[in-house]
Amino acid sequence: MNQLENTSVDRNAEVQNAQAVSPVVLVCEHASSEIPLEFNGLGLADEHRNSHAVWDPGAGSVARRMSIRLDAVLVSARVSRLVYDCNRPPHAPDAMPDKSEIVEVPGNRGLSDAEKTARTVAFYEPFRAAVATALARRTDPVLITVHSFTPVYHGQKRDVEIGVLHDRDTRLADALMALADRCMPHVVRRNEPYGAGDGVTHTLQEHALAGGFLNVMLEVRNDLIADEAAQYKMADLLSDWVSRAVVATRAGAC
Repeated sequence: MNQLENTSVDRNAEVQNAQAVSPVVLVCEHASSEIPLEFNGLGLADEHRNSHAVWDPGAGSVARRMSIRLDAVLVSARVSRLVYDCNRPPHAPDAMPDKSEIVEVPGNRGLSDAEKTARTVAFYEPFRAAVATALARRTDPVLITVHSFTPVYHGQKRDVEIGVLHDRDTRLADALMALADRCMPHVVRRNEPYGAGDGVTHTLQEHALAGGFLNVMLEVRNDLIADEAAQYKMADLLSDWVSRAVVATRAGAC
């Protein structure tokens, strides 16, 4: 069975390679720029319609390639994070933000509690359930979320190229950092350009910490994955790095 045949889809959760043998569960919360028609584009200006505010450019493609290389299941969101950010709990102000960096989101202004609940039910809950199911089907799973970030944020240039983000469980992040010089020809930093204090580790908290599963969030600067060739190259590097780190962590080497 190839990966396309082994794919299931609902309104906001696409599960690829569901029968994979690896304990790794890949998650890409910001894989899509899709805004369903009923939201009328959320009133976004044309120049922002495909910007980083809407999704994580390149992250979905990197995650799909990693799914193949690692023989790992991948759960991806199918709508823009501006409709609902699946890496945020429903009560978070930026779960359905009315502004993202400098980008105004008129369609999210003044949402009623009923409107927020409807989006949570339609988009967050199916995604959350899909991730939980993928983890439950594996013994001693490893949760890895894949993201990209913009090279310039609020006018500030970012020189970090790969971010290794974690919450209070640092085991897999420690192993990745210990191997970074050997495995990654990039500037790799811990908890940059974001960290747990920025509210970005919700998926790790929700799905990995309570169960004691190895987990980490990987952030790739999006100018490094701007086309398919670069996405494949980065995915192959990340896959090798992750594989080594998981083995090292479970062996107690890091």
